[in-house]
Amino acid sequence: MSLPTPTESTERLPSVLVGPILRRMKVDEITLWCITTERLEFSLLLKSDHTTFLDRQVTAEECWSLRVGERAWVCLLNITPEQALPTGERIEYDLRIRRSNSDSWCSITEWGPELLYPEESLPGFVLQPHLKSMLHGSCRKPHYPSKDGLARADEWMEQHLKSPTELPAFLMLSGDQLYADDVAGPMLRAAHRLSDRLGLWDEQLQGGGAASGSELRHSPYCYYQREQLLPKDQLSQTVKERFFAGVRKPIFTSDSAHNHLITFAEVIASYCLIWSPLSWEGLDLTPPPLSLRHARLYDDELDAVLGFKVQLVQVRRVMAHLPTYMIFDDHDVTDDWNLSAAWEVSAYGHPFSRQIIGNALIGYLLCQGSGNEPRKIRKHLGEYVDRWLDTRQVEDHGTLISELYAFQRWDYLIPIEPGVLVLDTRTRRWRAERNLESPSGLMDWEALTELQQQLLDRKAVILVSPAPIFGVKLIEAVQKLFTTFGQPLMVDAENWMAHPGAANVILNIFRHTRTPEHFVILSGDVHYSFVYDIEIRFRKGGPKIWQITSSGLKNEFPPRLLKVFDRLNRWLYAPSSPLNWFTRRRLMKVSPRKPEGASDGCRLVNNAGIGLVRFAADGEPEEVWQLGADGQDVRFDLSDEEEHWG
Repeated sequence: MSLPTPTESTERLPSVLVGPILRRMKVDEITLWCITTERLEFSLLLKSDHTTFLDRQVTAEECWSLRVGERAWVCLLNITPEQALPTGERIEYDLRIRRSNSDSWCSITEWGPELLYPEESLPGFVLQPHLKSMLHGSCRKPHYPSKDGLARADEWMEQHLKSPTELPAFLMLSGDQLYADDVAGPMLRAAHRLSDRLGLWDEQLQGGGAASGSELRHSPYCYYQREQLLPKDQLSQTVKERFFAGVRKPIFTSDSAHNHLITFAEVIASYCLIWSPLSWEGLDLTPPPLSLRHARLYDDELDAVLGFKVQLVQVRRVMAHLPTYMIFDDHDVTDDWNLSAAWEVSAYGHPFSRQIIGNALIGYLLCQGSGNEPRKIRKHLGEYVDRWLDTRQVEDHGTLISELYAFQRWDYLIPIEPGVLVLDTRTRRWRAERNLESPSGLMDWEALTELQQQLLDRKAVILVSPAPIFGVKLIEAVQKLFTTFGQPLMVDAENWMAHPGAANVILNIFRHTRTPEHFVILSGDVHYSFVYDIEIRFRKGGPKIWQITSSGLKNEFPPRLLKVFDRLNRWLYAPSSPLNWFTRRRLMKVSPRKPEGASDGCRLVNNAGIGLVRFAADGEPEEVWQLGADGQDVRFDLSDEEEHWG
């Protein structure tokens, strides 16, 4: 049954603009997320070839529907089936929709036929009883000139769709799903055009050079010059240096914050644009008036952005078939988010930057965090979100942001065996007390203590840490050198070893006699991929540890520089090198896996794509792949020769 003809105000807008994205999924809980352009009712059918498990309308209590604009609703569906769902077999689903003024239901095969793989009659998913395999990745920058790792995941899914038991248990996105701080001009232009189409709510801006989102849009500084919107006082100059600088940082990053997302409307529109091709339809990307230099930059960025847009059909499809979990890293909010206590004092001490960070956190809450553990998030933050979106008052906006700053429950457990613990390494930092400029620890003592309690007496565990716990030593040494000279921001000095307290506690957790026999650490963040096998020196029967890093989905490290680091790292930190005794991991024996087909001396893979890990029954990783976005897949094998670094 087709939906009635849309009204003039919603003409050309699909009823479901983004999604559905499968989120937290288990035998007694189904979670789907989407953004719609009108208020809809939902009905869900779950079935296999021979059995119908659920076929009913979604109740009002099961649908957290949040109106964020004249024609925009964020919808989180969290449903409890009447009977436990089976594991290890394909379950088809039909998410049917109905307008409030209609009696007719519209099947997903009518409103979203592009979500189906060839020969599918309905989209489906598999609830795996144990973790046999998973996909993971991070760092997806739309205007980076590479193909999209999520599109590669879609290709892999299509190739293996007829083998349900072999499908990944879930997709883990471990940070930087959104580059709020590094936005291409055409991407920002698209966000503004889409915001107008959806009528996303405007807001008052506090302490900046524009009084509202609409005034910001008319500012001559709106594109490529947003740092100019801060008032010219001494405190604001400090904020600008830390928050809007957009400087080209030597060695590690070259990101620019000149188009940093500011308003809530820009954040919501950006989420629509990174996950759905429908959001781009009919958008006029003709640039606004720009200087000659910025006009040339806009044209250069436009090619990459249009290439990103082309692959969104695949991105939307794979996320409609694989349960997807997410956690933030810095770019989801802003570069170097909470890197040091000095950064926090500066960024949170100014109302304008505080509001910018707060809007990004609201966006994360609605579009990412809520789907990880819907009931927990809604219980603790739901009333503040509902109140602000109902009143749209400055006071309620500020209250919600304050609650988000105080919230300390972003970490979570994915419901599968062995346990998968997803760490919050951004909001519970271990701040340096003697020197506020020094990098904060990625987790504070209390958070690490809670982590250890969760790990006690488990046989195996997978830890999702956005930043690698065991990273490339040479790069960490360079970061330490810059930090010593008071410049941690210059090199993104955010690694587990940068803070003595956090480093010692996490390493002691691995050495504790009651922690798991198998630790697998999944990470991203660094824009290259690698695998380390780790053991504790001078101890029999200690835990086995694997550091598996896949980064980025659509981002890469400067190629020539990485080759230099890779080879120098192997030379300077060879097994016999005395430099190993100056590292915090000197009691660890680290063996890097060699990428299949790589030249001698190469242990780092610099290719946009997505990681695939297959596990044995005891939680040990049997196979590790980097599925290249360009189709060049790389398997990590144990090196032929023995290589043990401290």
